[in-house]
Amino acid sequence: MRAALLLLPPPLISKLPPLTTAPPPPIITSPPPFTFPSLKFKLTHPHTHTPFSARPNFRVRADEGDADGGGPDEYDMDEDEEVEEADNKKDYDVEYDPLLLLSSSTAASPSAASDEDIQMVQSKSFVSTQGWDSEMVVDYRINEEEFHKISLLDCDFFIRKPPDPDNDVYDFREMYVTPPDTDVYAIPKVLAPMPQKYIRCAKSDYGCYNVTEPPIDAPRDPLYKSEREILKVFLTKHYRNRRLGDPDFVLDFEEIYVIDSRTKSINRAKVLVTVPGGRNRDRTSDLLVIRDNGNSFKITHASERDDPTTVIEREEWVKTRQDMERHLRKLRDFSTSNWF
Repeated sequence: MRAALLLLPPPLISKLPPLTTAPPPPIITSPPPFTFPSLKFKLTHPHTHTPFSARPNFRVRADEGDADGGGPDEYDMDEDEEVEEADNKKDYDVEYDPLLLLSSSTAASPSAASDEDIQMVQSKSFVSTQGWDSEMVVDYRINEEEFHKISLLDCDFFIRKPPDPDNDVYDFREMYVTPPDTDVYAIPKVLAPMPQKYIRCAKSDYGCYNVTEPPIDAPRDPLYKSEREILKVFLTKHYRNRRLGDPDFVLDFEEIYVIDSRTKSINRAKVLVTVPGGRNRDRTSDLLVIRDNGNSFKITHASERDDPTTVIEREEWVKTRQDMERHLRKLRDFSTSNWF
């Protein structure tokens, strides 16, 4: 028996480099930029840090050389204007201390006391309400954007607003009053002659805080609730109608218009001037003192200003004595005590 040995050659293995498939190039996608419409960047000046304005500034400012007189802001009054100015001063109840009138030797000239005129603008929607009956309801609606809206506790007061960049020009020839947040427009009570031309005024309010407690069935409400109640609004004229940014800007405390929420009326305040110098005085040192719930107005010098603590102590002392007198009056036969 023969045995055959079969030798097979090793398998032919080709030494080729391994075949590798290159991965596809990565796709780089950038997320969309986030846009925030509420964030707007403003460019500011590198030295003054004031924002650049895209709109040109059309505000007219007085030059230093025109402040004293003789410039385009000054004008001479003719005889009719002098009579009208005298009538206005007579009607507007500006009282001067008699002692100061005797001590002052120089009188104010009409040209120095005159105001800077603001150019009148004719409006198609203007309706003069002067001379109308008070509390008369009109049969039309107004565009409230053309008026200064003054919100008080018992009413809303509207005064015509001529177009001006400073938004502080008032036209008292057209005024309305409405209940709060309604469109029933009526003619307000006008208790004093109003100016017949545009004037610039600064608005300030007189009111109090009404503090109330929440109901018992609302335990999560705050312990106290404070609400600001505006009882009166004071419109103080800018001296010579100067703009707020004028270097010589000052308020004219002699001309204050009072809007009363309770009576729905407008009146001119009766001001007592105790500062020497008359109408040509330096008004930068004037101090206005308002007393008696916004009914008493007095102009004093700034050096006579009392400390707030002193004013409070004086008022509390008067009230305490009145309360004591009221209590002792029950125990005596005479009305005035001598315990002091």
